[in-house]
Amino acid sequence: MAEKKIVVVAIGGNSLIKDKKHQTVEDQYDAAGETTRHIADMIEDGWDVAIGHGNGPQVGFILRRSEIAHKVAGMHELSLDVCGADSQGAIGYALQQNLQNELYRRGIHKPVATIITQVLVDKSDPAFINPSKPIGSFMEEAEAKQRAKKEDLPGQMDIEDLFGNNPSAAKFN
Repeated sequence: MAEKKIVVVAIGGNSLIKDKKHQTVEDQYDAAGETTRHIADMIEDGWDVAIGHGNGPQVGFILRRSEIAHKVAGMHELSLDVCGADSQGAIGYALQQNLQNELYRRGIHKPVATIITQVLVDKSDPAFINPSKPIGSFMEEAEAKQRAKKEDLPGQMDIEDLFGNNPSAAKFN
């Protein structure tokens, strides 16, 4: 009996955004379709595939929409964990739907499933002091302190925007 071939494919959240003009959910769905055609090739060649994906820009978009809806229409804001789950569901759906459709087109009847995960993050992790991938909106110091208190964030965050400005520097001690 031949040994089973298993592979884990890692897809970065940034890879679903082709460029600045192609960031919509529909654009990301199309990019996921391109990716899943290659994964379908692997499945057709006898591989069992597990897919993991990032979600950095997607979480940022969801958080930003939440912030805008709150400021403009007074709607509730989403917590970061809910933004993460939302992005996992959306990306998982795009990958699963595209992969399932591609497999059916090829006459391969194999189930495809999406799993939403949770991660426990240690709030005293020193990486919070100098985050490498900020998400969401930049905010004034007072708003940043208020958010940090509400969300029980640790220590100090000192993030610059893309232009080298530092509008959200705040110490939370």
